[in-house]
Amino acid sequence: MRQPRHGRPVRRPRVSSAGGREGAPSAPAGTCWLFGTHAVAAALNNPRRVYERLLVTEENHPALEEATRSGRGVRVAPELVQRQRLDDLLGPDAVHQGVALLARVLPPMPLDEALERPGPVLVLDQVTDPRNIGAILRSAAAFGAACLVVQDRNAPEETAVLAKAASGALETVPMVREVNLSRAIEQLQKSGCWTVGLDAGGTTLDGASFDGRRVALVLGAEGKGLRRLTRESCDEIAGLYMPGEMESLNVSVAAAVGLYELVRRGMPSAYQKAAAKKPT
Repeated sequence: MRQPRHGRPVRRPRVSSAGGREGAPSAPAGTCWLFGTHAVAAALNNPRRVYERLLVTEENHPALEEATRSGRGVRVAPELVQRQRLDDLLGPDAVHQGVALLARVLPPMPLDEALERPGPVLVLDQVTDPRNIGAILRSAAAFGAACLVVQDRNAPEETAVLAKAASGALETVPMVREVNLSRAIEQLQKSGCWTVGLDAGGTTLDGASFDGRRVALVLGAEGKGLRRLTRESCDEIAGLYMPGEMESLNVSVAAAVGLYELVRRGMPSAYQKAAAKKPT
């Protein structure tokens, strides 16, 4: 994207007959394989998530048990498998950390329901890379965003790659899928959000124009930026101050910097109160 310069412990596993090097099964319709300790533990602790199989290697079972100890518990018996089984199932390049979960895809959340959650909103205009979206979800969780809004036909489905990049944030930040992004922006505006398109050619994102308002930050795809109709739908176009020689940032990095700026300058009182309540 172009930017301007200015509960219960896991039960002991049973040995699975699924070990070995047979062909990797494909996930049934409506499900996907999640892998990695953070992504799987977060899914297991998510009350909205329904899962069907949990595969774990013997050496990684204690780590998974510890990660889910304070959560809601595990409602499926873990299956003990060899690491090679997970390599065959997920591919040689998957950093699975010895654990995989077959889970049902999360049910979609309507925008009006997602807006009942506090915090800023992120809107993505045809960002299609699942790793970027996963990284954006991670930043959204870190900075207390309410939700991530994407255009349904131009956004990737829930996948293991997306969930791994999100490092558990897929379970805590709802993804709202909308058919018409301009109408979604209009709905955000009617709900009291000041919509800021992050793109070249605008003022510097410094919080001056939305002080005290709830903000929806709209980001475009890398290279293309915001589409014309999306850009025209926003209340304001702003960019990140970048005094260095680079003229653009990866969209996930831009989202993280933009969210930080909102927290630091745009909505300080709410976050200062939240920080004051945290134990030291």
